Amino acid sequence: MSGAEETGLPRWETPRLKNLTSWDSDWAGLRVVVAGIGASGFSAADTLIELGAIVVVVDAGATEENEAKADTLRIVGARQVLLGADHAESLPLVDGEQADLVVTSPGWRPSQPLLAQAAAAGVPIWGDVELAWRVRVREGRPTAEWLTITGTNGKTTTVGLTEAMLIAGGKRAVAAGNVGTPILDVIRDPQGYDFLAVELSSFQLHWAHSISPLASVCLNVAEDHVDWHGSYEAYVAAKASIYERTRIACIYNVEQRDTETMVEEADVIEGCRAVGFTTGMPSISMLGVVEDLLVDRAFIQQRKDSAAELASISELGDVVPRHLVANALAAAALVRAAGLPVAAVRDGIRAFQPGDHRIQVVANEDGVLWINDSKATNPHAASASLSSFPSVVWVAGGLSKGVSYDDLVKDNAKRLRAVVLIGQDPTPLQGALARHAPDVPVSSYPRLHTGFGHDGSGSPDPVSGDALMQWVVAEAARVARDGDTVLMAPAAASMDQFSSYAHRGAAFMAAVRARGGQGTIAKEF
Repeated sequence: MSGAEETGLPRWETPRLKNLTSWDSDWAGLRVVVAGIGASGFSAADTLIELGAIVVVVDAGATEENEAKADTLRIVGARQVLLGADHAESLPLVDGEQADLVVTSPGWRPSQPLLAQAAAAGVPIWGDVELAWRVRVREGRPTAEWLTITGTNGKTTTVGLTEAMLIAGGKRAVAAGNVGTPILDVIRDPQGYDFLAVELSSFQLHWAHSISPLASVCLNVAEDHVDWHGSYEAYVAAKASIYERTRIACIYNVEQRDTETMVEEADVIEGCRAVGFTTGMPSISMLGVVEDLLVDRAFIQQRKDSAAELASISELGDVVPRHLVANALAAAALVRAAGLPVAAVRDGIRAFQPGDHRIQVVANEDGVLWINDSKATNPHAASASLSSFPSVVWVAGGLSKGVSYDDLVKDNAKRLRAVVLIGQDPTPLQGALARHAPDVPVSSYPRLHTGFGHDGSGSPDPVSGDALMQWVVAEAARVARDGDTVLMAPAAASMDQFSSYAHRGAAFMAAVRARGGQGTIAKEF
């Protein structure tokens, strides 16, 4: 045993770290290694330097962008910034001594050599979200309440809806965490906030240890990021930790028993309630749907025999799939737990502007609806999209992240008109289609297996990715019929052929328009 374990404290704590619970605590001289110089890593390093810590920053990428960030951090007081793959292979010393703490960017896996060495040496590891929680209290500034959101799918939409409802209720609020502004930049805002709507990925939750939110929700859980966590069980455990230490309400999905089990097993603050949301008729202590209305039977006095009307489903959009209703109900539960009135829910839904690439209408021509859902980067998200349309020409494929496609294809086989495959390695989807939808026509670009989409340097080539999408749209148009939906819901990550899911979605939309589809971009529905 070493480090924190010798004191009987958790592995992420030491006697000194235990006392670092506000901005005004004694951070001076704390020796910290920051792993990663991306948005969250840069923000963490900048914050720690301002707090007076001795900071060494490490990143495997010696890119021009990282060099510029490194120069900035050196100017503001970083002791060292070490760029290059060799530096990420071991835990550096800080002023000749072992670090007191490692603050890691969420993308770094626990098995990464620097982090594995730190863990073996008993050096506590935090993520930037844990650091943000520790410094959120600052003399002379308001301390924001946290509403935390996770789930395999729907996080960003739910966080956006939550933010919109809070603002509609007259609160100073912002979305943070895995979306929008890095959370430490939000914490340092000189005006401060009343509430933070905090999106937390499974990676961020893995490195967060002491957050105690006002209310929390896991929207859903399905197989994803198994490659990062090492197993599905570890992934679920990370998601379940969102409920730990929740104070007022743990919000769960009535239609997914796994999330209710997470709440049942969570160690919460005494008095915390379990509140469900459902796209069906709600029971007591739930939010749900009655006819075409979103209603609340949890946060009202007469919940045994009545419900409060929150909003109509039609206010979410022209055509509203089930998962968007669920997201809106989850957001409503969070803000109602925070004490906001019914009107804030309704006005927030009306004001909400969804992000691009989430069930986004591109065109509607000759009886064929073209939909961009490039954000559907796993099977669960893709299934939610597919289930919203009766007859689909499905554009799918990419980096599979180690998941299985059998259930996805089996559950949606009857609605598939045809499939157009993208991705450098289409074999996982091809196999599932052959097993569960053998009669569905499947097209794949003939050069997919030769690395189409890369320029030979290992980086995505935007020109090739765009050219691929032009072929995809032409092929989809060839097989689509009146009444079909051409749906790009890839069920996979994008980085084998595109720089991001946004680049993939933009390429799809551009290709649709280039062939004559001039339909307007619509809001998410």
